[in-house]
Amino acid sequence: MSTTVLGDTGVLTGRSLRHVLRSPDTIITTAVTPVAMMLLFVYVFGGAIQTGAPESYVNYLLPGILLITIASGVAYTAYRLFLDLQGGILERFQSMPIGRSSVLWAHVLTSLAANLVSVAVVVGVALLMGFRSGASVGAWLAVTGILVLFTLALTWIAVLVGLTAKTVDGASAFSYPLIFLPFISSAFVPTTTMPGPVAWFAENQPVTSVVDTIRALLAEQPVGSDIWVALGWLVGVLVLAYGVASAAYRRRTR
Repeated sequence: MSTTVLGDTGVLTGRSLRHVLRSPDTIITTAVTPVAMMLLFVYVFGGAIQTGAPESYVNYLLPGILLITIASGVAYTAYRLFLDLQGGILERFQSMPIGRSSVLWAHVLTSLAANLVSVAVVVGVALLMGFRSGASVGAWLAVTGILVLFTLALTWIAVLVGLTAKTVDGASAFSYPLIFLPFISSAFVPTTTMPGPVAWFAENQPVTSVVDTIRALLAEQPVGSDIWVALGWLVGVLVLAYGVASAAYRRRTR
């Protein structure tokens, strides 16, 4: 990005963040559902679930809950972008000397900031529920980096949906499959406990490698090849979603 584009992005990000701050229920709503899931699985189902792991179930569960938190939060990006398009604000921006990509990056950075706050809230609740980790600062930074990549990848998908959706419901409902995906992964139970075809899908879909990497980092265990598989998936989805969303935005504003 050029200096001008960076400046424009900063100004527009400030605008988007002010909208979020005026509606803090956005972050609260994003965090409530994952927290409710965590309470349900730990205190209701947790005693009946055998993971084979030495740590408490909340430790096992937390990585998947964090991904669900992010998947829930990115829906608001598609929703806000769709409203901007319908309200004609993008056309007004086009008449001003503003970097074209700044508009999209402002929504993406706002999503990143809001989702990190929601993730912090969920981790705080997990600590109250007994979550503990002796992971080093480096391991926590690695976990944060993976969550940032995950957020960026899903947010650019949300941008694409916001640009192409025909209705408000369509702009926000796309996140439901993303929220459901962790349930068919190693987020809640080991994939070895699943029937054959389901286990194959769970073991080879991207969420499992991301969950296993985060879980290993927090448990101070070797991550093995999972981290490279996770990074490959996240970077690949991010690059593809960014490219397609940018092309859709150029067509929309041509």
